[in-house]
Amino acid sequence: MSPDLERNLQRIDELSRRLVAALSARRQVPQALQGPSPELYANAAQAWMQEWLTNPARLIGQQVEYWADTVKHYAEAQQAFLQGGMKAPEDPGPKDRRFANPLWDSHPWFNFLKQQYLRNAAAVTDAVQTVDGLDPRERKRLEYFADQIVNMMSPANFLGSNPDALEKAVATGGQSLVDGLENFVRDLEENEGELIVTLADRDAFVVGQNLATTPGSVVWRNRLFELIQYAPATDTVHEIPLVIFPPWINKFYILDLKPQNSLIRWLVGQGHTVFVVSWRNPGPELSDVTMSTYVEEGFLAAIDEVRAICGVRKVNAVGYCVAGTTLALTLGLLKKRRRSPVNSATFFTALTDFADPGELGVFLDNDFVDAIEAEVREKGVLDRFYMTRTFSYLRSNDLVYRPAIRSYMLGEPPPAFDLLYWNGDGTNLPARMAVEYLRLLYQQNLLATKGFPVADKVVKLADVTVPLFAVACQTDHIAGWQSALAGVRQMGSGDKTFVLSQSGHIAGIVNPPAREKYDHYTNADLSLAADDWLAGAERHRGSWWPRWHAWLAPRSGRMVPARTPGDSTHSVLAPAPGSYVVARPGS
Repeated sequence: MSPDLERNLQRIDELSRRLVAALSARRQVPQALQGPSPELYANAAQAWMQEWLTNPARLIGQQVEYWADTVKHYAEAQQAFLQGGMKAPEDPGPKDRRFANPLWDSHPWFNFLKQQYLRNAAAVTDAVQTVDGLDPRERKRLEYFADQIVNMMSPANFLGSNPDALEKAVATGGQSLVDGLENFVRDLEENEGELIVTLADRDAFVVGQNLATTPGSVVWRNRLFELIQYAPATDTVHEIPLVIFPPWINKFYILDLKPQNSLIRWLVGQGHTVFVVSWRNPGPELSDVTMSTYVEEGFLAAIDEVRAICGVRKVNAVGYCVAGTTLALTLGLLKKRRRSPVNSATFFTALTDFADPGELGVFLDNDFVDAIEAEVREKGVLDRFYMTRTFSYLRSNDLVYRPAIRSYMLGEPPPAFDLLYWNGDGTNLPARMAVEYLRLLYQQNLLATKGFPVADKVVKLADVTVPLFAVACQTDHIAGWQSALAGVRQMGSGDKTFVLSQSGHIAGIVNPPAREKYDHYTNADLSLAADDWLAGAERHRGSWWPRWHAWLAPRSGRMVPARTPGDSTHSVLAPAPGSYVVARPGS
């Protein structure tokens, strides 16, 4: 027996024991959070039966067309094989990234699998789309979950029908499969027996060493957040400071990854005194924290501390994603309380009108939300596991299956990619806040309709009256730009700017000017419907960052001597990025 074979057999034996141990300690995920309720499929079946009774010709036609196409495909494949040896029939496409290996086109077996899979996928899609009698919301959910099944069944996802994996297994003498098994077991162990694919090399980055390195200091903290003030990079700065509120469903350093793509570093270089809120990753001790708590102990506390440190009456505020939603609540509350400490507000990919919650809406019916409410009532938090899994399956081919193939079938290590590392560094959500957010905003859309209860007031979008700048992203699958525009349109401000960036929820925001990668669109007429707004918009080359700064600078006051972090009553507590960003929940 060769030394390599002996070593691999020992590894397989060890990995098998670890695999059994990981699966035996698997976390107990409620069945109701594993998929939609049976009612969805029952309603779909009922609608299909009704269609069969009222319009059987259409359903029979679909079946006949599918079977005829399948038999024709089989006959053509057989004929090509018999006449041309190992030759696939003509493949008209279209091209699909999952089938990039040339063998998918040239080898008769792999080509047959690919083409038949695409035919099956089209048949399922057509069948779902043509069933009448479903509520539009149910239809959207059915289409989504049917698509998930179709994606999962791709022949590229199985070792025996993936030419890349088979070629590498042969080339490496099976070493790639052993390495893949180790990657598989590692991911199970790190997620309590549940499978979440590691997207980035966890050893390649350390927050504070090669991520989140813009110089600064923690100058204040409470139970919800640490307040970071960044050191100046210019001799003079704008008088009115800028405070950034990132979403608490992720870590703040998405805005301070590497120096070349750090929005925070860029803003400091433009002469702004920049503060960032670093939210605490909550454990059960914060289970009673609500949206109102985040407004009063989070947003209002940070605004007041920044004003005190800089000795100013007003600040400029930024809210990203859920923090943009909460910034709107904060501004509405301030309006009702007749306070005006915010000079201007900027919203990054923020939903404030949830009438159309986009792709995330498939997880927001009562079947899932009821189960989430029961889970957080027991645990005190919504564990980051659920958020990670949900957002991954919104882009399952890119964030689940393709990384799984690379890691488990090809045995490759995950890439050293800063953005994907951040994506895997998730956070929990406090129990009461999570339920409020899902029930009152996503399901009932109170902020854009009857009004959302915040502290001692009820606020609406019309109560947001400060000058505002909003950025949405064209392919955002979390906060659709059309819905973001609808929310901005309802805000009461007389000074509104709306910018649409190319790309998605993250890449459209983290888009430094030097890269010249994604363009952006502007149109001053916000009364237009979304499609008309875009049709009449002007396209601008490159990043929206300089356009935002051109808007922000006149609203940031005169230039004053640069400020060092803290003041006589706010001593430096720790260097940036602080302790909350790296602390484990509950610490």
